Amino acid sequence: QVQLAESGGGLVQAGGSLRLSCAASGTAFSINTMGWYRQAPGKQRELVAVITSGGSTNYADSVKGRFTISRPNARNTVYLQMNSLKSEDAAVYYCNGRTGLRDYWGQGTQVTVSS
Repeated sequence: QVQLAESGGGLVQAGGSLRLSCAASGTAFSINTMGWYRQAPGKQRELVAVITSGGSTNYADSVKGRFTISRPNARNTVYLQMNSLKSEDAAVYYCNGRTGLRDYWGQGTQVTVSS
C-alpha cells in the first residue's frame, strides 16, 4: 500500500504563488509516475501536471508556463510550484501516485485564490 500526504495549500491573492508538497510512504518504491490533479466545485477532477521517475513531465495547457512540477532525485516526494495564480486555479489539489497496478490518491489540499 502507498500513502500520500499533501501540504502547502492555502489562501493567496491573484498573481501570487504557492508551493504544494506531497510525500509518499508505504510501498512507495513501486511508484513510477507522480502528479497533481485538481477539482473545483461542480467540475470533474482534471490533470494539472505529472512527472515520471525518469523526469518526463506533462502539464495541462492552462498551467503551462506558470506551474512547475518537480521530483528531486526521482524520489517519492513531488512538488508543485504555482506562480501567477488565477481565480480559476482555485480548487482542491490532489496528489497522485501511480504504480503498475493502480492509482493512489492523497486526501487533497485546498487552494483558494482571492481577486
